[in-house]
Amino acid sequence: MTNQKLLLLDSASLYFRAFYGVPDQRSSPTEPPTNALRGFLDMIATLVTAQKPTHLVACWDNDWRPQFRVELIPSYKAHRVAEPAVAATVPAVGDAPDQAHPASDDTAAEEVPDDLAPQVPLIADALKALGLARLGADGFEADDVIGTLVERHRGTMPIDVVTGDRDLLQLIDDANGVRVLYTGKGGVREPDQGTEAYLQERYAVSSGEAYLDMSILRGDTSDGLPGVKGIGDKTAAQLIAAYGSLDGLRKAVDDGDPAIKGARRANLEAAADYLDVAPRVVRVARDAPVADVDISVPTAVADTRLLSELASTYGVTNPINRVLAALQIP
Repeated sequence: MTNQKLLLLDSASLYFRAFYGVPDQRSSPTEPPTNALRGFLDMIATLVTAQKPTHLVACWDNDWRPQFRVELIPSYKAHRVAEPAVAATVPAVGDAPDQAHPASDDTAAEEVPDDLAPQVPLIADALKALGLARLGADGFEADDVIGTLVERHRGTMPIDVVTGDRDLLQLIDDANGVRVLYTGKGGVREPDQGTEAYLQERYAVSSGEAYLDMSILRGDTSDGLPGVKGIGDKTAAQLIAAYGSLDGLRKAVDDGDPAIKGARRANLEAAADYLDVAPRVVRVARDAPVADVDISVPTAVADTRLLSELASTYGVTNPINRVLAALQIP
């Protein structure tokens, strides 16, 4: 590996965190909300200063609930679908950032707070003006963009994935220098350092792949994934350790392993249909059609006029200056 480093941002995870964590400082309800924009910019400044990446991508949800996942498990994220009248407008990569549009008739829109929705295009504008890469893929989530970029660059430089989503712990790969900086507890200032040692200590699994298998068994109510009845983190980890993998566990069930009995056997057998399809839903894609573009950290502002307009119109001069200072752009 080289002295380069790639930082991959789970953008939605970060701007939702910014929205809920940064106070709304408007003096009048007629002023546009900017707390998510300000917070997101400050997160970038903090991360660039601390991690010193040479390459950075803000990974984007072009489709927050891909059809291929819904077809396999219809409950996938179903509880987050917005009513048509309040569907959020969020720009996909490929749209002009200021031309956000609602989901098409056959694509469910995600429920997004009213004061957050108009800030997402502003975040996209800010990334464009700064010259920071923003990448998505039609029909795929940001998680899949991250997985694809990890696959594309692993082994060539260390990779840090920044997210508040535990799903991405499956990407941890010490041998190829892939860490997950998990912001769920300490935020971007003090993220958990997601390595294989962290997985072993926190979840009693030995690798990202083992974490994936464990998470399938456990399920995830926040994503509408039922898991196997009666199996939580601890039991799931014990089963994966005992049988090596989810496939190994299922083979043991099918072969009548006497150690798997009673309610546990009944629950695993009852969940067979779920377990048939869940790996294709929970595993992040490694082959999404993500554009191959320059993802180097910029050395100059890409669009001075746009950046100036954002700063003056939305009062974010200080957060922008902090990002520029972190990037060492005069």
